[in-house]
Amino acid sequence: MAEKPPVVWPIYKLFAQFERYVAAYLLIHNYYAWREGQGPSPTLAALQKVTPSSARQTAGFVAALKAGRFLESAVKPAGGREKPLKPAAVMVEEIGRSGRLFVSALDEIETWRPAWALALMDIDRLGVLLQRSAAFVLGDGTLIHPFQRVLHFAGRDCGYPLLTAIIGAHYAATIKAYPQAVPLTLRALAARFQVSRAHIGNLLDEARQANWFIIEAGNLVHLDNDLVLEFENWACWQMVHYGEIAATLE
Repeated sequence: MAEKPPVVWPIYKLFAQFERYVAAYLLIHNYYAWREGQGPSPTLAALQKVTPSSARQTAGFVAALKAGRFLESAVKPAGGREKPLKPAAVMVEEIGRSGRLFVSALDEIETWRPAWALALMDIDRLGVLLQRSAAFVLGDGTLIHPFQRVLHFAGRDCGYPLLTAIIGAHYAATIKAYPQAVPLTLRALAARFQVSRAHIGNLLDEARQANWFIIEAGNLVHLDNDLVLEFENWACWQMVHYGEIAATLE
């Protein structure tokens, strides 16, 4: 989740914040539900009915998606007043990246072969995974709210990718043969997540004040054990959630 962005556009800043991520997630849900004959036309009005953001914020977010070419042209249905909002492949890939990586982790734990995550390289299959995940969330509530510190970071611009970088640095220091950690200097983190060094500094200061973790001279010198446990429990919930859905995909 902390890998370098796939495109030049500030994709992390656009999607790596809870309300914007949810709006994109539900846009994908609406499109694939409609495509499968399970929902109404995925218009802006339909999206505004289900997003936690205000109608004005949602419209502004959709305008940003269009400007960044994260939406594709779609044919207006006969009798329809608005064109459907069709997510571009790069948007489905980015919003589905977390789910696909959790399925990939489950593949390794369960030694499933062929790996289920490989099937999710197909954009439409990944889109259906997200649609079914979002249908669960719309009916039963989010999976993230029980994990308040994970939610705290997710609510800040690029906070969740930063948290995954911190957890990754912890694992790199404590688990033999673990991949090299993301550099934790202000400059490196700001460049990777496409935000200012001041913003990264503010996030790190908040974490220090709460005694969640401390970075000094680009090194992780403290990480609260309860935060590690919370993140690992969150990850387990995500693996189970997406794994169960992946098992239903054709």
